Amino acid sequence: MSNALRLGLVYVALYVGSAASTPFMPVWLSAKGLTGAQVGLVLSLPMLFQILTSPILALWADRFHLRRTPIAWLAAGTCAVYLAFAGLDGLPALAIAWLLAASLYMALPPLIDVIALSRAQAEGFNYGLPRGLGSAAYIGAAIATGALVTAVAVDVALAWMILAAGLTALCARFLLPPDPAPGRGGSRDGGGLEGLKTLVRDPVFLLAVGSAGLIQSAHAFYYAFSALTWKAQGLPESLTGLLWGLGVGVEVVFLWFGSRLQRRLGPRNLLVIGGVAGVLRWTLMAAAPPLWALVPLQALHALTYTAVFLASIQLASRLSGPQTASAAQLVNAALQGGVLAGLATLASGPLFDSVGSGGYLAMAGMAAMGLLGALGLYRIRRLDA
Repeated sequence: MSNALRLGLVYVALYVGSAASTPFMPVWLSAKGLTGAQVGLVLSLPMLFQILTSPILALWADRFHLRRTPIAWLAAGTCAVYLAFAGLDGLPALAIAWLLAASLYMALPPLIDVIALSRAQAEGFNYGLPRGLGSAAYIGAAIATGALVTAVAVDVALAWMILAAGLTALCARFLLPPDPAPGRGGSRDGGGLEGLKTLVRDPVFLLAVGSAGLIQSAHAFYYAFSALTWKAQGLPESLTGLLWGLGVGVEVVFLWFGSRLQRRLGPRNLLVIGGVAGVLRWTLMAAAPPLWALVPLQALHALTYTAVFLASIQLASRLSGPQTASAAQLVNAALQGGVLAGLATLASGPLFDSVGSGGYLAMAGMAAMGLLGALGLYRIRRLDA
């Protein structure tokens, strides 16, 4: 079995879990009696703390001989905390459990990306192929979970998350290649805490990942409250799964068939295009559009998410070295799905309670700020090569 396929199967295991957690965890928390503001608070905590947890987990991960070992442990830990959710009630318990589970889970994609990007460059395959397999699996899982939640109960989503996290741990241990980590298995020159300090002191690196973080974090209202806003419009959970699947479907197409376009545009142009699309998408979503209009707006996910994601990991890779690769991707993820997204999610709860879908206008403003930062990258000569 090729490493591209092995990596693809790991992404499959990872993203079939997020196909349940991302759209339906807010619904599960709401079914537990939490208000919109409380749901926003719970969902925002791991994002707000990610600015601390990601550097800590990056340093911890670099202490292992192999890059795959901490990935397997993180997935196993996520599975264990998900299991504990079944017996929890009340805001404090649910908030603490979600903080722990999501903090562990959010470290998984960037650590897997480091291996995938390295192997793609060394072996000559398109990174989008294995990553796209995960996204394709997400589509089927989102549709299936939506149908099961509608037919049975929202607790099905939690059971799905538990099984997927356990499968991810097994896949990480037995399918990921045994690539050495820059810890006890390799040189630490320029790595560890000093490498992390170098990254966070680099204004170009911070501008690049910060701009991408603002555009990506503008998805916060969509991630937290799209299912609830659509439900308020009369759309069933089954359609929520289909709409989410559509958004990820265009992501798969862009990953699999857009590699030539991606190379031609380069990461700075991809970031700017994603920012423009974000301003457009969230402004129109604020008007609570009907189902026929949601279809093309969901298709913009290829630009608002995928183009920005690809731009950010390429920029983070260009602006870091081998010894700081894991730290760079984790810091990048911490800004995209961390403190910026956490603040946006925290604000999304009261916005949903007070103005409903009008909360998307705040997200359009965030995307516009990220777009301004992205335009500033054209002045950076380090990125001209």
